[in-house]
Amino acid sequence: MKPKLRVENVYKIFGDYPEKALEGLKQDKSKIEIFEETGQTVGVQDVSFDVREGEIFVVMGLSGSGKSTLVRTLNGLIPPTYGKILIDEDDVASCSAERLRRVRREKITMVFQHFALFPHKTVAENAAYGLKIKGEGAASRRQKALAALEQVGLAAYADSYPDELSGGMQQRVGLARGLATNPEILLMDEPFGALDPLIRREMQEELLHLQKKLKKTIIFITHDLNEALLLGDKIAIMKDGRFVQVGTAQEIVDNPADDYVAAFVGDIDRGRVFDAAHVAERPITVELGEKGAAEKALDLMEEHNRNALYVVEEDRIAGLVTYQELAVAAREEGRTDLSEVLVTEVPTVSRETPLNELYGAASAGYPIAVADKRGRLAGVIEPQAVFSQLSGEENDDTAASVDEAEASSAQKGERQ
Repeated sequence: MKPKLRVENVYKIFGDYPEKALEGLKQDKSKIEIFEETGQTVGVQDVSFDVREGEIFVVMGLSGSGKSTLVRTLNGLIPPTYGKILIDEDDVASCSAERLRRVRREKITMVFQHFALFPHKTVAENAAYGLKIKGEGAASRRQKALAALEQVGLAAYADSYPDELSGGMQQRVGLARGLATNPEILLMDEPFGALDPLIRREMQEELLHLQKKLKKTIIFITHDLNEALLLGDKIAIMKDGRFVQVGTAQEIVDNPADDYVAAFVGDIDRGRVFDAAHVAERPITVELGEKGAAEKALDLMEEHNRNALYVVEEDRIAGLVTYQELAVAAREEGRTDLSEVLVTEVPTVSRETPLNELYGAASAGYPIAVADKRGRLAGVIEPQAVFSQLSGEENDDTAASVDEAEASSAQKGERQ
């Protein structure tokens, strides 16, 4: 898929002699060294990335890392010194002023940290402000503003004034103002940074909820790594004007590119970052009605050093048997029918279930079943795999992933 936004080798150097700064960068000099020697300030250096349509791309960095400068180059508020910024076929870095205005009107909008609401205008009038700038009539502005306010749950406050709303509600108005123009790309520069922690979390959840419906292309700027990990389909860690690492939340937490990134992710709640699919193994099973199933189950558990095994019936989860129960039954009663010792109430999760929701089930000591959307067994999670991942000591000998198991299960289902 062709990216909606493509950034190629973008630099932003503040000063009259950017070529001097560029020469310093080629010599691996630091921003401070370059400023001391040339008086030029490096804001962004050699940044490249793609954002697909409907993706949330988060740029995370501390104050002074260059993230806000970068996001302002994307809509031409700050022209880059070098490089290309392609929105579809338009290069924001080099297009005419007229074309840039058209791109801003039709394709891209910005939501700021500080709400910048007009205190003398109603909520609806604030939400409609971008439409007014575009020259739309009053009736159309009102209709679209109300629709945007409905999306953020504030339609009832359309005729209220900003000072009658809480901080979180005011930020929702700012978001509605961005949505009212129906942009293809949303630039969000620390939009929740001024909110209290509880309200901030509510707004994060609200954004994810909206994104499921609207599927906008979003570039989200933050200094909060937890926020980045929660929201980002892809995350870029920025330092000194450049990208240190780009990847998914799991990739960055699991394999930090350097000590700088490792220091950031060291205290992250891994249970919120990783999901069931990340630690699931290919299931080892027996069929409920097959001949010699009990003996086969015991052999498999001994071979793979497992204390329990899942039993399936035509690809569906029938339950699990434990080595202890099955061995006792076979020794004392000579049973060979798995149904006699089958535990049918078993922990079952989806592949997207966060690890922090598996701790209770894992504490019981038995493997957790990962079921696909059709109720078939797609993977199994051993309790130790959960604890190892939560502690950051994931076992490298993990078997095939749940993705492979699910694909195999689906292929088998298609043949039946």
